[in-house]
Amino acid sequence: MINKFFASAAAAVADIADGSVIMIGGFGPAGQPVELIDALIDAAPKHLTLISNNAGNGDIGLAALLKAGCVDKMICSFPRQSDSWVFDELYRAKQIALELVPQGNLVARIQAAGAGLGAVYTPTGYGTALTEGKETRTIDGRQYVLEYPLRADYALIKAQRGDRWGNLVFNKAGRNFGPIMAAAAACTIAQCSEQAALGELDPEAIVTPGIFVNRLVHTPDARTLLSA
Repeated sequence: MINKFFASAAAAVADIADGSVIMIGGFGPAGQPVELIDALIDAAPKHLTLISNNAGNGDIGLAALLKAGCVDKMICSFPRQSDSWVFDELYRAKQIALELVPQGNLVARIQAAGAGLGAVYTPTGYGTALTEGKETRTIDGRQYVLEYPLRADYALIKAQRGDRWGNLVFNKAGRNFGPIMAAAAACTIAQCSEQAALGELDPEAIVTPGIFVNRLVHTPDARTLLSA
C-alpha cells in the first residue's frame, strides 16, 4: 500500500545532508513550509544552497534557517525587503553568497528542470550585469540570454490538502512556487494542513499529482507567517 505520510517533519527531513541544494516554496510568508523548515533547523545540515523567491522575513521560517548558519548560498529574486535583516547582515558580513535571478527567469529555470529541458532563452536581463558572460542569441530580431535549469536535491513545499499517494491541493496564493518546485527536485517533501482520504480530492482540483511528491507530513496546527 502506498502511503507517503511520515510520522513527523523531523523524520521527513532527517536524511538531508550537508551540501544539499534545496528549493523552498513560498512567496514571502505565503505558502512557506514553516514546520519543515523548523525541522531542518533542528537537523542542522551545513553548506546548503537554497532556491527560493526571497531570502526570509523577520526572524522565523526561512530567515531562521539562514540565522542558524545552515546556508552558504541563496538563489532568489528578492533578497532584501524591509524585514530581511537576517540575510542583509549575513551578506554584508560575507557569510552568505547570492545569485540574483529575475523572478520570471527563476520560474522559467525551475520549470525547465521539471520539464527536462537543457536550457531556455529569455529576453529578461539582456544587456545588464545579471547576464554578463552568458551566451546570447538574436531570435526574430530580439535579443535573448541563455539560462540553465535550476534543479534541487530536495523541495520543501506547503499544501492545503494531501492524500496518502501525495496528491496535493493548494490554498489560493499559497500555491505559488510549490508545483514547479515539486517537479524540479529529486525528492519533494510536502507539509499539508489537511489529510484527505484517497479518492476524496476532486481530480480537477489537484494541482500537483502524487508522482511529483515523495514524502508528506500532516501539520494541522501549522504556523502562519502572514503576520510576521
